Amino acid sequence: MNDLPNVDRTFLDHPDLTKLNSPGSAHPPRVLLLYGSLRERSYSRFLAEEAQRLLHEFGAETRMFNPSGLPLPDDAEADHPKVQELRELSQWSEAHVWVSPERHGNMTGIMKTQIDWLPLSVGGVRPTQGRTLAVLQVSGGSQSFNAVNNLRILGRWMRMITIPNQSSVPKAYQEFDEAGRMLPSPLYDRVVDVMEELVKFTLLLRDRSEYLVSRYSERKAEG
Repeated sequence: MNDLPNVDRTFLDHPDLTKLNSPGSAHPPRVLLLYGSLRERSYSRFLAEEAQRLLHEFGAETRMFNPSGLPLPDDAEADHPKVQELRELSQWSEAHVWVSPERHGNMTGIMKTQIDWLPLSVGGVRPTQGRTLAVLQVSGGSQSFNAVNNLRILGRWMRMITIPNQSSVPKAYQEFDEAGRMLPSPLYDRVVDVMEELVKFTLLLRDRSEYLVSRYSERKAEG
C-alpha cells in the first residue's frame, strides 16, 4: 500500500470508468448566451445571435440575456428583477456562450458585470460548477485574444469547463452585413467549429459533471 499518512482514505474516490457510463439525458442541451455591448449595432450581439442560430441547428435549446438595465454589482440587491432573470437563466442552463467586445485590451464592463452577478455559491450549491463554456470576442481592429483569454480565467474561477476552441473576430465591422448576419469567411467557419464543439462537450459532460467535479478536499470538509 502506498504510504500516504496525510490522506484520509475514508474520503478518497478512486477514479472509476464505470461511474462515467451514464445513459445521458434525452432533452436538448440548454445553452445561455451572454454578450457585452448595448450599442444598437452591437457586433458582440450579432455574433451571439449567429452562435444561437448554429446552436439551434445542432439541436440545442437556447436563451439569450439582454444586459440592458442590469445594475452594477453592489449598486442593487440580488432581488433586482434583472439580476433574478440572469440567475434563473444560468440555473436553467447546462452550457454558456460568452461573447465580448475587446475594449481597452479586455472584456467590457457590461460583460464583467453579468459574470459578477453569477454567484459562486447559493445554499451550498455552486450554480455554474460543471457547466460547459465557449468564449468568443469581437474587435474593432486587428485580431486579439485578450478578451477570450480573460473570459477563460473567469470561467475557471466560476468552476466551468471551458472548451478548447474559441473565436476572435477582428475588424468586426467588415464581417457582418447590414442585417447583422455574419458573412462567409474562415472566421465564420471558426464560429461553426466552436458551437459544434460546445454541443459535443455539453452532451458528453452534462450528466457526468457532478462526478467529475467531486473533490476530496470538499468531501473531507463536509465530513
